[in-house]
Amino acid sequence: MKTRTLAFAVLLLPALAACDRPDAPGAAPPGAADTAPEFGEAHAAWARQRADELNRPDGWTSLIGLHWLDADRQRVGGGAQDDIRLAIAPPHLGTLERRADGVYFTADAAAAVTVDGRPLQGEVALQPEGRDGGTQLEYDDGKGRISLIRRGDRLGLRVRHADAPARLQFAGLDFFAPDPAWRVQARFVAHPPGTTLPIANIIGDINDTPNPGYVEFDKDGHRWRLEALGDPQQGLSLNFQDRTSGRETYAVGRYLQTGPVADGATVVVDFNRAYNPPCAYTAYATCPLPPPGNRLAQRDTDGRTVRLAVLAGEKAYAGARH
Repeated sequence: MKTRTLAFAVLLLPALAACDRPDAPGAAPPGAADTAPEFGEAHAAWARQRADELNRPDGWTSLIGLHWLDADRQRVGGGAQDDIRLAIAPPHLGTLERRADGVYFTADAAAAVTVDGRPLQGEVALQPEGRDGGTQLEYDDGKGRISLIRRGDRLGLRVRHADAPARLQFAGLDFFAPDPAWRVQARFVAHPPGTTLPIANIIGDINDTPNPGYVEFDKDGHRWRLEALGDPQQGLSLNFQDRTSGRETYAVGRYLQTGPVADGATVVVDFNRAYNPPCAYTAYATCPLPPPGNRLAQRDTDGRTVRLAVLAGEKAYAGARH
């Protein structure tokens, strides 16, 4: 995977003109009922699960910092003398050291730090977050969590705390009324094997990401297309903007997960389950942005721009900072 970097402002301008994957909510079951009250009940259960996951003690609302490592050796903690000062933490938790073979953390003798649930004695090599979760340092009896993330050539500490103001003041989620008409049958069109798509994130990195194909569907008298990420056999990821972006919904865009693509190259795209990226709730996430082709805009026969307004899924968060 290749990584390139551009200025943050240049990347974000297209996303904001219409005015980070994380724990992804599940896609709509392929056989979900399309009639009330079953459809509404299923949607309400999904919305409750979405809010619960977002506001877990280690969910996205618990983030209190993202600190990029800019020196080989840095003191970490909540004290004034610490090089990396955490928003919620006791004074001096330990020391972080970058070496040729990795990043190591040594706990202060007086700090009660655990690693993956076990008391930390001496030093530990930090594995970055990934599919296996990476190394988790905990403090404050498990309420505080520190992990290492890698973004391009940069390394940073992602810090969570169960007492984060964003979590304690969580305002709840708001959705459009569930509507079976926004649960559309789409056709999946595969790209040649090995096709990639440059995906920018909100901090300025661009990653060439596997792009298995696109989905197309009919709505409001037009045929629309969204480039897809993910594995067609497991489910597709669709990151998009639409005419509601920056108005009723989060300006940068929304995410959507599908179920597996069926044998006939069909897939259900349930816009009722479109949800906001983590960056809608915290300044400390590094969310991928929708690719330029996924703005749900096209030219009509008169040359005018037509945009689809997806009046379904999650609305803008009332307590959002962006």
